Order: sequence, then structure tokens, then C-alpha cells
Amino acid sequence: MSGFLEELLGEKLVTGGGEEVDVHSLAARGISLLGLYFGCSLSAPCAQLSASLAAFYGRLRGDAAAGPGAGAGPGPGAGAAAEPEPRRRLEIVFVSSDQDQRQWQDFVRDMPWLALPYKEKHRKLKLWNKYRISNIPSLIFLDATTGKVVCRNGLLVIRDDPEGLEFPWGPKPFREVIAGPLLRNNGQSLESSSLEGSHVGVYFSAHWCPPCRSLTRVLVESYRKIKEAGQKFEIIFVSADRSEDSFKQYFSEMPWLAVPYTDEARRSRLNRLYGIQDSEDDGESEAAKQLIQPIAEKIIAKYKAKEEEAPLLFFVAGEDDMTDSLRDYTNLPEAAPLLTILDMSARAKYVMDVEEITPAIVEAFVNDFLAEKLKPEPI
Repeated sequence: MSGFLEELLGEKLVTGGGEEVDVHSLAARGISLLGLYFGCSLSAPCAQLSASLAAFYGRLRGDAAAGPGAGAGPGPGAGAAAEPEPRRRLEIVFVSSDQDQRQWQDFVRDMPWLALPYKEKHRKLKLWNKYRISNIPSLIFLDATTGKVVCRNGLLVIRDDPEGLEFPWGPKPFREVIAGPLLRNNGQSLESSSLEGSHVGVYFSAHWCPPCRSLTRVLVESYRKIKEAGQKFEIIFVSADRSEDSFKQYFSEMPWLAVPYTDEARRSRLNRLYGIQDSEDDGESEAAKQLIQPIAEKIIAKYKAKEEEAPLLFFVAGEDDMTDSLRDYTNLPEAAPLLTILDMSARAKYVMDVEEITPAIVEAFVNDFLAEKLKPEPI
């Protein structure tokens, strides 16, 4: 185990008080599950998570008042180290994106777990890239022996299992997670067990997400063709809507099944199973919204005056799983910033890769599209 951990984390970690801890000592302590906490001192959500995570960590290990080195070895006169309790086999390591060492020190000072040293900037970057961390705070759990990702969304673990009763939170069989009634938009329900032997797609989506709504229209068409061909196939909608009314409005457009909106626990377990997580808006996406909003309002007002529906929905893509899925589905390049118009009904895309997005560039791009001057690429 120590070989994998040293390759991943280096030879030394530090406590909140600045003491160095040998990474190979984690193996001696019998650590079986490693949590990687990606965050930054300047993030308010990270500060909130640190407080709740500290309480969770203390409850789980049974040593809320003890530091990360607690239980590391036998006491004086002891013949051998006692076998650690299963839930004490957890350790968390903070992986920071801080650029200021004093701010980093202030932030980690009260953490009861370990942290990568501030100077290990290259190793931190490798970890962020290795686990494709796109938003903070993020918490993932790894098998400390094999390095296999056990759970990508540790934030949901803290919320759904605050006492750690389901430790070590490994993936459960889909049939167990989905077990329970499923709905159709006409109010009928059926048990998930009736889907045995069928191919099942799990659709994570939300009404507030414009690209999701566009994808839904295309997915409805594909779904109906598959069903008409007599295939044993079903889709289950797992909503990320912010209210039950929004869920009902969106679900009314779907011919497939859904997990009841009121069954938040089951929706959360499915999100955990597939590593789905929503991200909060950060400063960069907010700046992009402020840039694009006047242009969007101008276009919408123009068509409203003609009593016509605006031909475009405007959307600022964040760093989250929904955006990643849309990017993969449409085969968009990884470049950023990127201006894109997606015509899902025509399965076409229009892409402009620029060094900097300005209001003039956005307006010209939109006007050229409306004037049919842009060349489409197939999706």
C-alpha cells in the first residue's frame, strides 16, 4: 500500500500544525480508505465544507479531539498495535489550489486531517488533472491499497451518511440503488424490478439547463425509434431540478420513467453511484454571464417585438458533469474560451475558438449564424 500512496502523495504530508508525517506511516496505521479533499481558502463553500467535514471526520474516527497522528502506534509497554476499528481506517488529505502560503496556512491550521505541503504545487496539479477535478469543493474516496476510486462525490456521502454507517461507501449494484417505484408522466407507477432483462439508460438532467432541454428533444426521438423497433430498452430520469413544479413541467415532455422527485435519498444515491455533481457558479462564469447577457437580451427583445420566438437560448457552460457530458456528446474541442452554437434538431454545431471572448465577437458570431453565414459541422 505504501508504494501506491508515496507515488500518489510523495514522501511527506503535513498536519494542520505544520508537523511532517511520513506517508508510509499511513500503511502502518492500517488506513484502507483515503479521502482527497480539493479546495481553496478563498472559497466560502470550502470553508463551510471544512466545518462539516471536521465533525464527520471526528465522528467516524471516534477521536474528534485528536489530531491526524492519533492511533499511529502502540503506547508504552504495549506488545503490539491494536487492530484499528474499521471506520478508523479513513484518512483525508487536503489538496489546495491556494496561491498564497499565508492564506493556505491559516486555512489548514484547524484541519484535523493531513495536507499536501504548500510547496508541492506540481504534485497538486497532477492530482487535480488525474481525477479531473473541475469545481471546488470536491471530495473523492480512494481504496488506499489499489488506488481505485471508491466514490467520486464524497460531498453526498457526508450529507447522506453523516454517521458513516455505510463505510466504506463502495458502489452498490444498480438494481439495489434503483430499487423502488418509478413514475410515468401520466401518474402511473411501476416497480423497478419490472425492468429486469432490459437495457436501461439513466438520464441526469434539469429543466433549468438549456443544453439539457435541447438534448431531451433529441433523446425523445431516439427513444421512440428504439421502442418502435421492439427493443427492451428504458430510460430513467433522475432530476436535478430545484423544485417539484419544475420537475413536473420538465417530466411532462418525457415518454420514459423517472425516480419520484420526492425520493431525494434515491436520487442522491444514483448521483453518488455515477459520480454526478453540480457545480456552483464561480467568478469566471459570472463574468461570462455579464458579457453575454446584454447581447442575449437584445436578440430576445428584437424577436419579441415581432411576436416571434427567439431562435437561440443563451447558456454559459460551467465546469460540471452536465457540461462535460454535453461536450462529449457533441465532440466539442477542449479549448477555452469557446463560442458554440448547437442546433440539436439538425445535429449541427457552429464553433469559434478565440483567444478572448468580447461582446463584439459574440455579437458578430450570433449575427452571422442568424444570417446563415456560418458553416455547420456535424455532431
